[in-house]
Amino acid sequence: MPWTGPATPGATERTLTSPGRTAHELLRAATEFLTLRHTEQRLGDPSRRIAAARAEIAETGTYRHTTEELVFGARVAWRNANRCIGRLYWHSLRVRDRREVRTARDVADASADHLREATRDGRIRALITVFAPDGPGSPGPRIWNEQLIRYAGYARPDGSVTGDPRNAGLTALARRLGWPGGPGTPFDVLPLVVQGAGEGPRWFTLPDDAVREVPLEHPEHTWWRSLGLRWHAVPALANMCLEIGGICYPAAPFNGWYMGTEIGARNLADADRYDLLPFLAERLGLDTRTDRSLWKDRTLVELNRSVLYSFDRAGVTVTDHHTESRHFLTHLGREERKGRRVGADWSWIVPPISGSATPVFHRTYETLEQRPAYVHHPEAHDRASGGGGEVLV
Repeated sequence: MPWTGPATPGATERTLTSPGRTAHELLRAATEFLTLRHTEQRLGDPSRRIAAARAEIAETGTYRHTTEELVFGARVAWRNANRCIGRLYWHSLRVRDRREVRTARDVADASADHLREATRDGRIRALITVFAPDGPGSPGPRIWNEQLIRYAGYARPDGSVTGDPRNAGLTALARRLGWPGGPGTPFDVLPLVVQGAGEGPRWFTLPDDAVREVPLEHPEHTWWRSLGLRWHAVPALANMCLEIGGICYPAAPFNGWYMGTEIGARNLADADRYDLLPFLAERLGLDTRTDRSLWKDRTLVELNRSVLYSFDRAGVTVTDHHTESRHFLTHLGREERKGRRVGADWSWIVPPISGSATPVFHRTYETLEQRPAYVHHPEAHDRASGGGGEVLV
């Protein structure tokens, strides 16, 4: 379970270890995780490993995962992600163990390396980089950005935003920290805002060679490319806590690859994001005076065609919602045959366009809270929006 605050003081077993978790609670979480690993990987009786973890917790207030435990935990956390449709590939996740990294500069440099390794000239690899965990009196580093690559949102005096409105708060924070801003286009890459262990947040520009972007064009409309639309190739979530056996790794950026609708039906289309549907509908010559013309639906299809066509032309890995829906049901079948329950959030699994034309629409799912997991703590949401408490400038 997530750490939610200080425990009630009292008996010895209530002594705090990692933030908000007692020695007893930490040992219980460790026991559950180690038992799971030994059972699934057929490693035999876990009692010796559990006893070692118990002794380490008693001495230090925490315990350290082996590299093999870290790899298993990160992969199973992906398997347990209720909102992810792409879990068929969970066992292929590559894990970079960077637990020795604690300073903001080193986190930023390693995050750029993560993007280079994940991109691989467009053949996107599922990858996670795990930085130092939280420990007793020793917090791990934090990445404030929601994703390693996001576009700036510049608030204007009239209340409008140039760029991505979702990132207006973090953009303003980066400016307060000293970032001079980019050229002022709708697609200026934000710097990383990183808080090292015991430090205030600092900003770091991502090197050009770490950011692969895809210019968007259309298979029929030659004018589309002149619009200057683009999107980045790697969706690397950066502000979720990787929780394994009671240990929280607050900076553990991870990525798969894009499903086209994430870009074409959400990032570029949502009214509180780039809100491109009215503009594109006008360029397409559609009647926007009434919703009954289905101009939004028709524009969404063309925008999503543009994304898939452009990524394919650029040689960058992308999947479509019909293929991924079938793959998710394959994943369900495999897990059920292994006797494992699969949690899923219907509202996230069903694609944002043509939902009823995909097989994942026509069934129900059970939302399960299983560990290991990737957890969104409320303070991480605050940081991603440019809040999160006092900022040292």
